[in-house]
Amino acid sequence: MSPAKRAPAGKRPVRVLATGTFDILHPGHLRYLKDARKLGDELWVIVARTANVRHKPKPVMPERHRLQMIASLRVVDRAILGSRRDIFEFLPTIHPDIVALGADQHFDAQWLQRQLDKRGIRARVVRVQDYDPDPFCSSGRIIERIGRRMPRTRGR
Repeated sequence: MSPAKRAPAGKRPVRVLATGTFDILHPGHLRYLKDARKLGDELWVIVARTANVRHKPKPVMPERHRLQMIASLRVVDRAILGSRRDIFEFLPTIHPDIVALGADQHFDAQWLQRQLDKRGIRARVVRVQDYDPDPFCSSGRIIERIGRRMPRTRGR
């Protein structure tokens, strides 16, 4: 368990849920998760399944490795792989009080709040952190940078 604040005895802890692809773990991911953790007593993280990543290029890292990296972070209380079928599938089991979105996540917060309400999931959607333009706070930009450094071979 992370060393952050705990709910008073006899009171249910405030559970925060963060989600993401978390490909090539970088400082932006850490900042997002730390900011999300500050919103409550527990931080649960759903790591996106590779097959469900449609809004950007598929991750470089396999999902099991991305999950292992996130689960090893001190700030994270519990990490799981997302559903293959429905992004909302595990939420009734997790019972989040807050769903934390990162600054650059593609979700529309109002749409997400309506979807949670429609499903009877009593959680508040909160967008955390300001966007960090640092090129090392984006998996895509890190991959591009690595690509520029790779030697070009003839015939490709």
